[in-house]
Amino acid sequence: MTDILSPRRPLGYLKGALAALAIVAAAGAFWLTPAVSAEDAVVIPPPTLDEKATAGSEKAIFAGGCFWGVQGVFQHVKGVSKAVSGYTGGSKDDAAYETVGTGRTGHAESVEITYDPSKITYGQLLQVYFSVAHNPTQLNYQGPDRGTQYRSTIFAENDEQKKIAESYIAELDKAKLFPAAIVTTIETGKAFYPAENYHQDFLTLNPTYPYIAYNDLPKVANLKQLFPALYSEKPVLVLAASN
Repeated sequence: MTDILSPRRPLGYLKGALAALAIVAAAGAFWLTPAVSAEDAVVIPPPTLDEKATAGSEKAIFAGGCFWGVQGVFQHVKGVSKAVSGYTGGSKDDAAYETVGTGRTGHAESVEITYDPSKITYGQLLQVYFSVAHNPTQLNYQGPDRGTQYRSTIFAENDEQKKIAESYIAELDKAKLFPAAIVTTIETGKAFYPAENYHQDFLTLNPTYPYIAYNDLPKVANLKQLFPALYSEKPVLVLAASN
């Protein structure tokens, strides 16, 4: 497909576009608010079962379509210290953008979130994930992107996360808050591999990129509107932290 609002362009096009877009961003990036959103947010309650709000640092890994938007959402969540785009579900040797894009590696585009449970719990992260970060009723696709690499999956780090996620999915399905059944899967024991640097912070660095403007900026706007107490105006950026 060639529609720039549909599946993302091949890597060669992407790299070329980044150079031009970087100039725009450097000159003064701005949020382009589209007239319509690719996906509507769904108002949902927090999970009944959650982890204790204890101080420390924990990680959560979520997959929900293109990692640009998922990363962009969680970079604006208070209590999150880092959100890294990457690949989970397959082997280290296959953890590369063009290879994952074949849909045959077992990997999903995912985001590894480092957070402080005393500021935001795993259950609250799940609430954001299901409500605004992606559509959990779409099987092996998300919006315009097709393939198992865009599946809706929670990569649980431990038994507690798995239990909380399973309980929450059951609650949401029972409440029938979504127009269809939730198809989000839960996978365990899978390693996370960071994506290439040009994928990191993509939403923040390229707000006028058509795919971002149409598919992903509305997600950040929905986060701000539906979760004002959790929303942080300043995103936590991967590349800024590594420099």
